[in-house]
Amino acid sequence: MRTALISDIHANLAAFEVVLADIDRRGVDRIVCLGDVVGYGPDPVACVDLVAERCEWSLMGNHDFGVLYQPTNFNAAAEQAAYWSRERIESESTEDPERARQRLDYLNRLRVRVMMDEEFLCVHGTPRRPINEYLFPDDAQNSPAKLEQIFDHFDVACLVGHTHVPGVFIDDPDFLRPAEFDNVFRFESGHKVVINPGSVGQPRDLDPRASYAILECAGPGRAAAGEASVEFIRCEYDVQRTVDRIRAIPSLNDWLGERLLEGR
Repeated sequence: MRTALISDIHANLAAFEVVLADIDRRGVDRIVCLGDVVGYGPDPVACVDLVAERCEWSLMGNHDFGVLYQPTNFNAAAEQAAYWSRERIESESTEDPERARQRLDYLNRLRVRVMMDEEFLCVHGTPRRPINEYLFPDDAQNSPAKLEQIFDHFDVACLVGHTHVPGVFIDDPDFLRPAEFDNVFRFESGHKVVINPGSVGQPRDLDPRASYAILECAGPGRAAAGEASVEFIRCEYDVQRTVDRIRAIPSLNDWLGERLLEGR
């Protein structure tokens, strides 16, 4: 089974379309999304529709929650983007009421955690607080107790998003970036891992290319036996297209586009 892991699209349609094309070219059995379909970017409606169409399921991210309910602990630009995204989604109700109802129903049914194939606990943030808690790369060194507690919440592997930084947390503890294992991480029997595929639409590892991953696992029990792998993939896309789209929307802060040029 080949599973494309995408996360943190953040309404960046230009990036999302390129990632979907790359996924189609490589051939996978399914696509799953670890949350934050909306927020920050200029195309929330199109991205929600594409996720609903192409993904087997998606999780509820903190920005999805903020757009649906209330943005909490957001900076000013993110909060502004959440309110604008809500208005954009709701405005569709006057143009196509039935499609708008289906879209909102889809967002409202997003789950906060999914156990995939009996081995992979999937959350947006962490197993402790699945929507809002960040697991940063430097937590492996600076907060080992935090990492230990998070590892206690699952048995084999946990798939997360939220930080927009691709890589693998291992139970040494340590955080490994894709370049450290030539972009293909192989599971080891008896060891737990937390895997972050990075962000499709808002990379923050100083690499502006869209990020996603492909999990290859033959079935339940194979990851625990060390018979699974994750390939991390980067895709060039027209970043300027998204920057220009953000600049053209008065309710969105230009900084939300400019940061994409540097992947920060």
